[in-house]
This record gives sequence, structure tokens and C-alpha cells, in this order.
Amino acid sequence: MTTSLHALWEETSQDVNVRQRLYQALRQAIIRMVLAPGRALSEKEIADAFEVSRQPVREAFIRLSESGLLEVRPQRGTYVVRISEGAVMEARFVREAVEVAVAKSAAANGLNESVLGELNELIERQRRCAAPQDYSRFFQLDEAFHRALSLGAGHTSAWRVTEEVKAQLDRVRYLSIPESTPIPKLVDQHQMIVDAITRQDPDAAEQAMCTHQREILHSLPELMRRFPAMFDASATPRTTRKHETA
Repeated sequence: MTTSLHALWEETSQDVNVRQRLYQALRQAIIRMVLAPGRALSEKEIADAFEVSRQPVREAFIRLSESGLLEVRPQRGTYVVRISEGAVMEARFVREAVEVAVAKSAAANGLNESVLGELNELIERQRRCAAPQDYSRFFQLDEAFHRALSLGAGHTSAWRVTEEVKAQLDRVRYLSIPESTPIPKLVDQHQMIVDAITRQDPDAAEQAMCTHQREILHSLPELMRRFPAMFDASATPRTTRKHETA
């Protein structure tokens, strides 16, 4: 565990303080299943792993619990929350609404050549992740793509909203990449989005982004069947509801 956590620590920006870096590293550790759903954590264990005091660990735990990724049980300990189907579906709903609006705006108003060049370059780098099956790298580049699109279209606040709501969704997205959604399929979807924006076709951009954001509807039921221990079995099934699959 320590080596993997340290690798995630190295990915964080050195321009922020220890508290922020620790939060980012632990958040990614949960999203990427380094810290698996249901796992018990201790402040001492994490503090020893990163060679920091327990205070920033305690603060990171609080932030992660507020994000719905950790559960603090009085007198029992702190646990990585199992994936909630309901939370995933709500996050997907919000993310689709925001990112579809961003894509339509980008297509209607156009993007400058430098932003389009950055998006196409990110897509090419994503393609190069397929053969070596570099899922972690692809996940990073996928994040960079959606961030670059929102920021390039002038919607910084939209990206902040997306980041705020997608913690639970990100765990399923990360799990689905090697397990049920091939990298080439996701890359092709990204290309369709950029092509529609380049043509300045808002309707096509909307449809391409909808298709991309709804990919999770196909992979989630399969992942729940294959990895039941990672999911909260007490949640009410929602993936077959008509308004979610329309």
C-alpha cells in the first residue's frame, strides 16, 4: 500500500501545502481503488505512510467524509465508503447536464485553435494508452480532456461544479476502464465531441457528449454484478429506471 500511496503523492502538485497534497493523494487512492471500498483506515497508519503528523491526516479525513468517500463511525473507526449506486446516478445526472451545456456552448461559440489543438493532442495521447493497457495514465488524460474543454470554453465554474459532485462517479469510471469499457471506445467518443465542436455543430456536440456521459449506464450494472463487495448493497436499485436510460 505504501508504495502506491507514495506514487499518488508524487503526482500531486508541489505548489500546494502538505494538507492539500495529502487530501489529493488520498482522494485519488480511493478513486483508483488503492484504498478499496470498505477498508478501515487509521490516522496513524496514513501519517506513518507519508511521514507527516496526524493533524493533516485528520483534516483530510474530514474533507473526504464531506465528499462522501469516507465514513467516520464513532468508537468504531474510519472506513472507505462502499460505492453507492444512488450517489453514482445522481453525480452522472449532474455531470451530464453540465458537460452537455459546455459542449454545446463550445460548438456554438467556437474554440480557438490552441484549445482545439490541445484537445486533439490529449486524444492522441489517450490512444497511446490502449496497447500497453495503461489505465491509470488514461484516467489522468481523460480528466485533463474534460478539464481542458470546460476551461477552453470559458466555463471554469462549470468544471468546479463537476469536480465537486463526481467523486463517487469517478470510482466507477476508473473501475470500468479496464473491466467493461475499452479505452478505444472512450477515445472515439472524445473524438466525436471534438469533431462536432470543430464543425461548430451544437446539436452533434450535444448528442456526442450525451452518449459519452451515458456510457456509465451500460457498465454500472455489470460492475455491480462482478464486484458486489465494492458496492453498498442496502441501496435501492436505480439503473433500470426509464428516465435514466432514455
